[in-house]
Amino acid sequence: MNDIITNIKALQEETLLNLQSSKANNTVRAYKSDFNDFGIFCAQNGFKSLPSEPKIVSLYLTHLSSKDAKMSTLKRRLVSIGVIHKLKGHYLDTKHPAIIENIMGIKRRKGSIQKGKKPILINSLKKIINVIDQQDKEEIKKLRDRSIILIGFSGGFRRNEIVSLDYDDLDFVPEGLKINLRRSKTDQFGEGFTKALPYFDNAQYCPVVSLENLIKVSKINSGSLFRRFSKGSKLSEHRLTDQTVAILIKEYLELAGIDSKNYSGHSLRSGFATSAAESGAEERSIMAMTGHKSKEMVRRYIKEANLFKNNALNKIKIQ
Repeated sequence: MNDIITNIKALQEETLLNLQSSKANNTVRAYKSDFNDFGIFCAQNGFKSLPSEPKIVSLYLTHLSSKDAKMSTLKRRLVSIGVIHKLKGHYLDTKHPAIIENIMGIKRRKGSIQKGKKPILINSLKKIINVIDQQDKEEIKKLRDRSIILIGFSGGFRRNEIVSLDYDDLDFVPEGLKINLRRSKTDQFGEGFTKALPYFDNAQYCPVVSLENLIKVSKINSGSLFRRFSKGSKLSEHRLTDQTVAILIKEYLELAGIDSKNYSGHSLRSGFATSAAESGAEERSIMAMTGHKSKEMVRRYIKEANLFKNNALNKIKIQ
């Protein structure tokens, strides 16, 4: 009997580990952060946050909408509240009419147009690289920063994917560079995904050449690729955070004379997709590089890129 109880306990512990591992750590942290905001709202209004009920969640969503939260934020918070309930063994009907009808009403009254951050396009990318090269900094720092920007743009990387790269993920070939992305937002089970970056005709803006120079100067031959500096120009073993990528982008945009307010770490990825679309790249080839699973977002980039190219006003001649 004791053996049976012990076995069941072990199975329960193993099952808990499986549940915790079903989501990436960053995703779980985001769920908890969202749920914490919901918990504060409930505490302030005398509601129970766990388990909760649809009418309380609906009030919370109305509360968010009154603070001009985006529709994407409302939907993400709803998902997070539902997931935390599941992980804690509680049922919450997130499809309940009290929730869904409220969201539809908010959407109708306030609209759902999302104003995303600006993409970094080719001209801005060149200005950033030029201004990095002009900085009065140690060569190794400039090489690190320009490689982050060029790799991030050319590979359509998310910022957390950039800083997650290791030396062993690189495979330099005669045509350029193959980068093995071990895990990404859309590859939660770590099946892997390879991106290929060819050599550019213009070596100054070539991500492969820039990375080759960084590796040569830094002598990195294992571990994380993009690292922090400890004292002066001494390279540490510590990996950069994804927030650093966003900070670097904003810093160099300002130095290049570009207002950084409407840019973010995502601007490199969206910049690649938009620039590729402007150049006539097909939807599937853009997705092959970015790793998008859904065509919806890629089509938004293509639509943005074609606003002026396929504009009917171009056919109107005003003398």
